[in-house]
Amino acid sequence: MRKILTLLLSLIAIVAMANNRRLLTMEEAIIGRQFTPASYRVLWSEEYPKEFLHPTDSLCYAIDVVSGKSRVVELPEREKATVKSVGNNIVWIEEEGTERAVTNFTDKNIVAGSSVSRNEFGIDGGLFLSPNKRLLAFYQKDESAVTTFPLLDITTRTGSLFEIKYPMNGMPSERVSVGVYNADTKQTIYLEVEEFDSERYLTNLTWSPDSSTIYLQVLDRQQKNMHLNAYSATTGSRIKTLLTEYNDKYVEPSFPLVFLQSDPKQFIYTTSNRDGYQNLYLCNTEGAIRRLTVVDADVEYAGQSDKSIFYHSAEVSPVERHLFAVDIKTGNPRQLTRGEGWHNCTISHNGEYFADNYSSLSVPRVVAVGTTNARHYRELFRAENPCLEHNFCPIELGTVRSADDKYDNYYRLIKPLDFDPAKRYPVILYVYGGPHSQMVTNSFQAGLRRWEMYMAQRGYVVFVMDNRGTDNRGLAFEQAIHRQCGVAEMADQIAGIKWLMSHSWVDSSRIGVHGWSYGGFMTISLMVNHPDIFKVGVAGGPVIDWRWYEVMYGERYMETEATNADGMNSTSLIPRAKELKGKLLICQGAVDDVVVWQHSLSFIDECIKHWIPVDYFPYPRAQHNVRGKDRVHLMQKVTDYFEDYL
Repeated sequence: MRKILTLLLSLIAIVAMANNRRLLTMEEAIIGRQFTPASYRVLWSEEYPKEFLHPTDSLCYAIDVVSGKSRVVELPEREKATVKSVGNNIVWIEEEGTERAVTNFTDKNIVAGSSVSRNEFGIDGGLFLSPNKRLLAFYQKDESAVTTFPLLDITTRTGSLFEIKYPMNGMPSERVSVGVYNADTKQTIYLEVEEFDSERYLTNLTWSPDSSTIYLQVLDRQQKNMHLNAYSATTGSRIKTLLTEYNDKYVEPSFPLVFLQSDPKQFIYTTSNRDGYQNLYLCNTEGAIRRLTVVDADVEYAGQSDKSIFYHSAEVSPVERHLFAVDIKTGNPRQLTRGEGWHNCTISHNGEYFADNYSSLSVPRVVAVGTTNARHYRELFRAENPCLEHNFCPIELGTVRSADDKYDNYYRLIKPLDFDPAKRYPVILYVYGGPHSQMVTNSFQAGLRRWEMYMAQRGYVVFVMDNRGTDNRGLAFEQAIHRQCGVAEMADQIAGIKWLMSHSWVDSSRIGVHGWSYGGFMTISLMVNHPDIFKVGVAGGPVIDWRWYEVMYGERYMETEATNADGMNSTSLIPRAKELKGKLLICQGAVDDVVVWQHSLSFIDECIKHWIPVDYFPYPRAQHNVRGKDRVHLMQKVTDYFEDYL
């Protein structure tokens, strides 16, 4: 059967090439998400506010946005490192290069200067240098009580185990503190955080412009209460609590404060908890707060001038991203970007100009420069479609109503090569579906992953849809999954599939599903809960039971067994294993430190107990995301599985 399919695909490829078209190869399908032109990084010059810098492989050009003239310049040198992490400790580096130990922990359970909370809450590092460069705030975590999980290293002569610290849902977690090192006194003090218990989260550390104060968002372990506190950087004592947040589902602080350049006593604070959407609020150091972006859409800070705050917003459409400005005094907004699509903008240091890098469904890339007073806008570059030679199928961007009939869920749909509506085609649903994901946007090819086009070129209908629980749609949309991960998501995906099945060109007896991580959880959930719909599934690195997932993410969305036993039981895939009817392949990185091996192996064990046939393929040296040559092998494995059984 495989040889016949290979022969047919070869014939199709020959015909396509005869018409100056060709199909994607597997390597081309997985190198990146989509074809893009050369990267355009816009770096605004600090010395010359009207110039932006465009670095190439060999030269860097400074381009005057008024005259359009360019000149060759040298890229600014990176500042020499002042601090670094060495093992589980921190070293301070003086100007002459001498090094001094900031911490000297010999207990490997105590880690200073590294990221904490498994990179949740916007945390991506553990070292925070003050604006005056003489003070260093740093995270320090005590993992003594955190359990370990063993992983197998097959590269040693007899194989060996190595352990990772993995705080599992409902079990002891790390204890985080914030130290402040003074390079002049060579002393370290610790912030006196008194709220909640010792396993609280300390997030979004922000220095005041004068280096005297540290602002910290302190979140309880239950993630329902947050205090924004100010602390003295010299004594560590709490100065005051500026504001608090509470939500009976969860509060998720993810953005540091941004102080105004024109007034160091005012700052921008971002939250989705107060008005139902992620908006910007103007606060002062005394605790006053005013909503700055009054819009029922999620927004994100982009820059500032003396009079305005700039932000990206979803208010035009949830699948579009545009740059807006809001007047700090009056609150009046204005849109700055032109043309539909997904815009990524950078603001000049003086706030007078912005660089716009955007695309839309059929526009590969446009780079433009505009003035923030909206008077001038100049297009600098428009890319040609780089996919013409690859015989890409058309991509449709549309909506399906959510299962609760409250929202329009956006999808991208690719019909097979040489589509004939009189024929019936198999379907592959590619799914992720979890929080902090948006798969479908009005960007070039709607955010396509090229493997989808690879499969469409080989005769499949490929469907991708964002369900409730994903981001950029407001708090209610996101929190619809709380305590019941998988339920609302599945309902929405089934609504999308049933809409698809209503078309005569869909073969309803041949529907497959594929996803990784949360998408792996969704794949198996759909297979065991809707065996009448899904014939074939390929699940990668799947969560099987939320009791085995990490504290930070898992407790936010599912709480714990002590507070949500019903939700844990109803969403676990272990008792559902016996319901599996179709063909299922599970792929797993054997040294996965995100979704540990306990998940998929436990599901396999349950299938064995009930005589349920299931296929399994581990990648012995891969972590959570399979990369490199393993990735090519993986996607060929996924492809072959659908070719063989769908």
